[in-house]
Amino acid sequence: MMHKVMAGIVMVFAGPAVAEQVIIAALGDSLTQGYGLPAEDGLVPQLQTWLDENGADVTLVNAGVSGDTTAGGLSRVGWTLTPDVDGMIVALGGNDLLRGLDPAVSRANIDGILEAAKGADVEVLLVGMTAPGNYGPEYKSAFDALYPELADQYGAEFLSSFFAGLAVDGEMPELSQAQAFFQPDGVHPNKEGVAKIVTAMGPKVLALIEDIKAN
Repeated sequence: MMHKVMAGIVMVFAGPAVAEQVIIAALGDSLTQGYGLPAEDGLVPQLQTWLDENGADVTLVNAGVSGDTTAGGLSRVGWTLTPDVDGMIVALGGNDLLRGLDPAVSRANIDGILEAAKGADVEVLLVGMTAPGNYGPEYKSAFDALYPELADQYGAEFLSSFFAGLAVDGEMPELSQAQAFFQPDGVHPNKEGVAKIVTAMGPKVLALIEDIKAN
């Protein structure tokens, strides 16, 4: 009888099991960091709000650094993948494009990032970048292909382009129309542009969260 009473007391104090909150680090450059925007209007805060509104029990960590290349992301992925991080959004490559870096170098760096995540048992959402045509068709083909190919190789969730939310019927709007969603520099999205980007990225992050829970 005493054993049953003690078991009951233990059950009362233990209570129901509570699932730990998912923590996802957003590894990126100025587009992730929120360059030129009030803190609350950047990608990570707006994406956090979207996820909260869609019932996700998740905390996003802003690991975006302005000016970062894929090499910079690789150099700091080790300390980004702290023991409490369950997932990672990888959104790098824009500065590689601005510098015209060899796509093979960008591929090797992102491969290293995904390999580090795999070693840490961290699920990944890989966000692609699309090269402009001014570097030539071979460069564009090699750069554009590295993202879907690496996502497939590592079994990562994949979003074809950071700017997918701005596309209409799969195509980016004309420059005159797109300007409404960018800051004066024409590179970084404004608050409204970020909101559209979040609408495309949000469902992919929900899928990432499901991968984490299933892992």
